[in-house]
Amino acid sequence: MSLSPFHLAIPVYDLPAARRFYSDVFGLDEGRSSTQWVDYNFFGHQLVIHEHPKTASQEHVHSNPVDGHDVPVPHFGVVLGWSEWEDLAERLKTFGTKFVIEPYIRFKGQVGEQATMFLFDPCGNALEFKAFQNIDQLFAK
Repeated sequence: MSLSPFHLAIPVYDLPAARRFYSDVFGLDEGRSSTQWVDYNFFGHQLVIHEHPKTASQEHVHSNPVDGHDVPVPHFGVVLGWSEWEDLAERLKTFGTKFVIEPYIRFKGQVGEQATMFLFDPCGNALEFKAFQNIDQLFAK
């Protein structure tokens, strides 16, 4: 499957804290930047953090139930390879990351079985990272 990189710009109300998080905790490479925004190579995609006042979704978290967990909405992230996902989960644990949903296997033994984890950045943006043992089941019902 060949995918085009996406571009996503997100609001952050504390640019220095968000910059430390994406640079140090995730280890992402910085691209262009200014005093109000920073570009990142987000697993081959372009993520831009933009300084912005706190949004309603950052102030009050909404969630929907999925597989017995409260999944924060909105959220974004990347589908990684299985070993990449495991490495990221370990890196995040090493940095003492507080997970909203700890790394685990969702839909175990079912179509669409996947590894997943949820966390917030320092500005309340929810992120999900997942991996499939069988990537062909990404959109399976």
